[in-house]
Amino acid sequence: MVKMLNMASLLMLFIATSLVSCGEKKFQQFDSIDPIAEVIQFPDWISNEYVTGDFDPGIHSDFEIIERKYADREGLYLRKDTYAAFQQMFLAAQKEGHTLIIKSATRNFDYQKGIWERKWTGKTLLEGGINGADMVNPEARARKILLYSSMPGTSRHHWGTDIDLNSFNNDYFKKGAGVKLYQWMLKNASSFGFCQPYSNKVDGRTGYEEECWHWSYLPISELLTEYSRANLKNEMIQGFSGSETALKVDMVNNYVLGINTECLK
Repeated sequence: MVKMLNMASLLMLFIATSLVSCGEKKFQQFDSIDPIAEVIQFPDWISNEYVTGDFDPGIHSDFEIIERKYADREGLYLRKDTYAAFQQMFLAAQKEGHTLIIKSATRNFDYQKGIWERKWTGKTLLEGGINGADMVNPEARARKILLYSSMPGTSRHHWGTDIDLNSFNNDYFKKGAGVKLYQWMLKNASSFGFCQPYSNKVDGRTGYEEECWHWSYLPISELLTEYSRANLKNEMIQGFSGSETALKVDMVNNYVLGINTECLK
């Protein structure tokens, strides 16, 4: 896992690396790049297009379709490494009487844009039955949507490392079979590389509300989180209705990086 550097080390490394090109991809449209991006060497397959979901998982060589027995519908995709880890976790859970059902997996930019804009325009009602189109303040409308839905270009579901399991309702995981499954996940998911990024906010975490259903495959998502920390800028989040609010809500710091610290080991 790539760790954040302290300021002294970062300054020294930045000065040293300013004399030598790191040879890594940069965002052409912005001149100001975080010095961390000059220090960390990311694999070639990681790019701004990948992190922001600007690709089709159906034709991407690192992805494969999820078998129907693991999901609630056809046509869902995951990274091959994430999918293999999930299958192992599925079998382990099954042996102890729990069934893991994937309800959502990879969602590229266009898919997430559809979710976001249906909420933005009021076609899909927000929490509490509120019609987003009735909210005249754009920032307030964005924050309401952002309780549980990401802006296009910022979702961890773009990465193919994150899955939603069994229910989109936190109450499901607080009683009956749901709470037994959740307790099993809290105890065992890390053994298979998975972590709950949107935990409760008792530790001061910012961003999305708690999502007991959302689990991330850390061996890959940790690196993508660090890439986002180093490269993703609020000004780059665009191409959909309401994108002008990304800077006002500080999408990168408050939401993309607003995750459970246990998922940043």
